[in-house]
Amino acid sequence: MFLRTTAIDKILELTKFVKGIQGGTSAGKTFGILPILIDDAAEYPLTETSVVAESIPHLKRGAIKDFKKIMVETKRWQDDRWNGTDFKYTFANQSVIEFFSADSDSKLRGARRDYLYMNECNNMTLHSYTELAARTKKGIYLDWNPVNEFWFHKELKGDHDVDFLTINYLDNEACPESALNFILKAKEKAKTSKHWENWYKVYGLGQIGTLQGTVFENWSIAPSIPKDAELIAYSLDWGYSNDPTALVACYKSGQQYYFDELIYQTKLTNSDIIDKLIKLGVSEYSDIIADSAEPKSIEDLRRRGFSVSPAKKGPDSIRASISLLQEIHFKVTENSTNLIKELRNYCWDVDRDGNKMQNPV
Repeated sequence: MFLRTTAIDKILELTKFVKGIQGGTSAGKTFGILPILIDDAAEYPLTETSVVAESIPHLKRGAIKDFKKIMVETKRWQDDRWNGTDFKYTFANQSVIEFFSADSDSKLRGARRDYLYMNECNNMTLHSYTELAARTKKGIYLDWNPVNEFWFHKELKGDHDVDFLTINYLDNEACPESALNFILKAKEKAKTSKHWENWYKVYGLGQIGTLQGTVFENWSIAPSIPKDAELIAYSLDWGYSNDPTALVACYKSGQQYYFDELIYQTKLTNSDIIDKLIKLGVSEYSDIIADSAEPKSIEDLRRRGFSVSPAKKGPDSIRASISLLQEIHFKVTENSTNLIKELRNYCWDVDRDGNKMQNPV
């Protein structure tokens, strides 16, 4: 059942042309903005709304998924009104909500619109905002996690036509229990760890932090795996309740390595994993390197014909592996949204004085 939250009420109080909404994880930013845009589209005929993110995969796993959920829970969704090719929903009154990415100038310079929503706008450029904002007539919504200051704080905040709001998990009465438990656990860790203190400040309280010392800076996003790339192996990390089961394919083209996220999901049994491997077309001849912590799970997959080997973990294996990866520049496909998020947030731990330590969080 859809729940009207404090976050929605606070967003509704914003009245200026540009509405900047800064918030932590599970603060209800997307679930606060989308219902407002949906209500306007349903009430006022011919309303045109654009929802934009850094890539189509991010939209599919984020705003589009949430949009469909909200529409279903509010009993508005009709399958025949959704265009899955153009990512566009047309209401009975001819209002339209469209979804597109900010990864090309041709998309940014498209038709004008009434409302614009830039989801996780800190992952997009000021140029993208300028092109889109210049073609927006009635209002703009921006949201982000405040990992650090970016163009909103430097170029927009404080302008006469710009609202600014900070929300966090306490404003979201619909916050999932698992997310709430993780945030509260981080709050406790923040008492003794500078890293977790900063994490809780950013993702818990929704305040600007300084996510410094990321482990990997030697990577970039690629549209897809090149056709001439050779599959090296799959890597498999087990999970269940809190941590996801993750499967990533590693390819090599010339001297360039590519990583492609294939599975990232909680509560998968071994049978579920096997079914997914089959559907993904993972060959019995392809190497799968799995976390060695679950020998029974490895044996389950072997008995179904998969070539699974346990990862070799010698002394200080994590830092040794990090050092090896830091020697190359690698690419991650744009579909790998969870891997991208983890790479952006995987940091070296720091002591109470803020000095970088030798172990990653």
